[in-house]
Amino acid sequence: MNIGQVAEASGVSAKMIRHYEEIGVIPKISRTLSGYRHYSETDVHLLRFVRQARDLGFSMEQIKMLVGLWRNKRRKSSEVKKLALEHVESLETKIRQLSEMSKTLKHLAHCCHGDERPECPILDSMGEKFS
Repeated sequence: MNIGQVAEASGVSAKMIRHYEEIGVIPKISRTLSGYRHYSETDVHLLRFVRQARDLGFSMEQIKMLVGLWRNKRRKSSEVKKLALEHVESLETKIRQLSEMSKTLKHLAHCCHGDERPECPILDSMGEKFS
């Protein structure tokens, strides 16, 4: 398969496929004598795996580790679980941070008159943090 066919089959753009190969998320793809990349069904499956990992919010570094574990049939599932739970913890921390930011902004927006006057508690509050 060529890169366009693989992009369509995997749901990963041709640009991202080249990028993943360049940064080592996926192995170097075999090439024809004329230099075109030649993909197999295994490559499509790997790209779908990478896309799913990205959809779950894993970083590129984590995805490299997951791909390595996925391809290693002698892996310990405990390593995969540890990586997944670390990611869950990171996501939950981000959720808490985003929730706090949302609460703060809602409060500031509530305090703002939102009229034609220049006074604005939102800007005043943000300016206080840097004074």
